[in-house]
Amino acid sequence: MPILDTGCLRSTVEKVIRETEVTDVHTHLYPPSFGDLLLWGVDDLITYHYLVAETFRWIETPYEAYWDLTTQERADLIWRTLFNENSPIAESCRGILTVLQKLGLDVAARDLPAYRDYFAKLAPADYVDTVFRLGGVKDVVMTNDPFDETERKVWLESYRPDPRFKAALRLDPLLNGWDENRQQLASWGYSVEATMSPACLKEVRRFLREWVERMEAVYLAVSLPPTFMMPEESARGVLVRECVLPVCAELDRPFAMMIGVKKLVNPRLGLAGDAVGKGAIEAVEHLCSEYPRNKFLVTMLSRENQHELCVAARKFRNLMIFGCWWFLNNPSLVEEITRMRLELLGLSFLPQHSDARVLDQLIYKWEHSRRVIGEVLCEEYADLLSAGWRLEEDEIRRDVGKLLGGNFRDFLERQL
Repeated sequence: MPILDTGCLRSTVEKVIRETEVTDVHTHLYPPSFGDLLLWGVDDLITYHYLVAETFRWIETPYEAYWDLTTQERADLIWRTLFNENSPIAESCRGILTVLQKLGLDVAARDLPAYRDYFAKLAPADYVDTVFRLGGVKDVVMTNDPFDETERKVWLESYRPDPRFKAALRLDPLLNGWDENRQQLASWGYSVEATMSPACLKEVRRFLREWVERMEAVYLAVSLPPTFMMPEESARGVLVRECVLPVCAELDRPFAMMIGVKKLVNPRLGLAGDAVGKGAIEAVEHLCSEYPRNKFLVTMLSRENQHELCVAARKFRNLMIFGCWWFLNNPSLVEEITRMRLELLGLSFLPQHSDARVLDQLIYKWEHSRRVIGEVLCEEYADLLSAGWRLEEDEIRRDVGKLLGGNFRDFLERQL
């Protein structure tokens, strides 16, 4: 059916956005078979590190005293500070209200004990089904770290696949902490040493292959500081060049780089203590140019990097930019960045991922993102109509399907 006017356009886009299931290309979620690694429920939502940082803007509680509290006590403190003593305007606070509302709970009551009672009656496996349905999520990509002993044990002893949860091999300990973690590799039977001899690098490649195959990882990933640069002869630079890129090319897996995080600028905040810095686009350009048979998924944390990252994606077909990561995942910035990407790249990118660490966050992050992405698409489509172009609903459905996951699946299968 042709779209003839902007009123019809808006209702069609809203319907299509709402009905299209998402492939969430980067999360920190796990299926229930991973036990306590799966975070869910109201207390995990409230004690998420975004809200921890916001709470310390208001309270004088010593950091150490906060960490000595139980999870429920921390949640009580955060709820009192951010929801009762202040209006919960920040995106991370509003997100919790969206989750509770979508679950049918009375948000106006501000009744934290009642919310806890609701979640206490749920089974994790059933709740995963509920969250995926309410979030309109088809499947997610996890973040899987074999250097995490709890997670490693699951993979080696009790892993049960769930097709909704795809694996991604996370390489932060290997690439950003070689000197600290190579002994761990050695203890697992890999013949590695500090000098990074050819034999050592061969063993690292063996480690990567074995874990990609064990996890059936859809890509390999690392978060990187703003100072990340390629080429360079650091341990990380050598490992990327001699191990990660060859294995990615051999196994036809993308290398995902999340660039711009300054780790623990305030270590007393724990996970909430990380910050942001502007990265060097030259590192991305070098990798895409020098390794044209490798695929690169890239997101950058600094707002100031977004324009040059778009321009880089115009130059390299082996580069897929994805999401508004972390501190960029706020509606005003998602709107700005999505509009710029559409204007520069058309439909050839992935506008969002949730980065969810708590299962319930899938509900609000995709509810909020869908709204913003839909609004930007409406404006762009309206410009087409005003230029005399004719749109069909099936074409809009095709476009939205690409943005919400189809581009990712096509990129995984693309032959360069």
